[in-house]
Amino acid sequence: MAPFGRQLGPIGKVRSTWAVIGLSIITFGIYGLYYYFATHEEMKQHSGEGVGGALGLVLAIFTFGLVTPFVLPNEVGNLYARQQRPRPVSATTGLWVLLGWMILIGPLVWLIKTNGALNAYWRSMGAV
Repeated sequence: MAPFGRQLGPIGKVRSTWAVIGLSIITFGIYGLYYYFATHEEMKQHSGEGVGGALGLVLAIFTFGLVTPFVLPNEVGNLYARQQRPRPVSATTGLWVLLGWMILIGPLVWLIKTNGALNAYWRSMGAV
């Protein structure tokens, strides 16, 4: 039984932020698309809410990655909010990508914050 009496689905996978960066570079961005699909799908399976993997991937592809930096941290924050925990990230976290894309530090900060919050959530649910 999940906290606060609500049954939750399977726990998602903890992913190394540095592995996400490295695999995205090596595969010329293909792993990044897989990352969006997998994380959105895991959150949907776990909570029963959110855009899910297929729509998350479509958003990433057809908006050229402009929407995903806002949607992904928003959904991660929603996982925390559903348990009455403070949101470590939200849609505004996407501003790191939007405002810092030219020097690459913004997207790096975004990924560290977003993936870190998602990993912390999965670990709090029992993931290793």
